[in-house]
Amino acid sequence: MDKITLERTDESSCSHSDLPLHEVKQRMITDDSASRLSELFKALGDPTRIKLIGALLHRELCVHDLSVLLDMGQSAVSHQLRYLRNMRMVKRRKSGKTVFYSLDDSHIEQIFLQTLQHLEHS
Repeated sequence: MDKITLERTDESSCSHSDLPLHEVKQRMITDDSASRLSELFKALGDPTRIKLIGALLHRELCVHDLSVLLDMGQSAVSHQLRYLRNMRMVKRRKSGKTVFYSLDDSHIEQIFLQTLQHLEHS
């Protein structure tokens, strides 16, 4: 097996070391925002949750309809919907005994569609 050698870059030889990094530092995302954004992407890191969001892009649906669409048990679907609701990605509306789910707002749709477009972009 060949050894991989890593070239060490001397910081003093960086041609960009004269950039005003303090300006970039002031505009960087806060630790709290970075943590919250990370949690959002973790929520999108599960194929079942992606499929649920993908179905809810089209219309408001009840747990039964979602379980049929995903070929999953209602309790498993409910568990994932609860997670997405806690992340404020979906919301629910009760009509009698039936609970309907939809995307929380247009930002979730935009994140989903933009990411999908990025993946399909060659």
